[in-house]
Amino acid sequence: MPRASASGQARRGHNAVLDRHFQRFPELKRDLEQLECFCKGTVLKRMMKCGKAYCGCATDPSKRHGPYYELTYKANGKTVNVKLSTQAAPLYKAASLQYRKLKKLLNRLEKLSQTILRYQAKQHPTTLRA
Repeated sequence: MPRASASGQARRGHNAVLDRHFQRFPELKRDLEQLECFCKGTVLKRMMKCGKAYCGCATDPSKRHGPYYELTYKANGKTVNVKLSTQAAPLYKAASLQYRKLKKLLNRLEKLSQTILRYQAKQHPTTLRA
């Protein structure tokens, strides 16, 4: 008899955990709705040498030209660099941060989904037929 009640308590605890996971899922989906425009990549600020031997930038790093901004990302296994205007750089920087947030949320949603599926599979085991 005590064994049956212990399994009943375990089942209720199991359902409570599953319910908490189910409640968390829509919360994470709402976080996705809060995202702004996003893009893959990193915005880099570069100070460049011009290549002229008589220019001060050739010997003094503090006299390099710029800043110049680039968005860099991988596409088809290759690094892509896109020149950005000074005005566009902050927009792309914010968008790249949104992309990181998106990836983090998707990873959390995936892990939560896997957890929910494992719990559901334990509750409804399939029987194998020959």
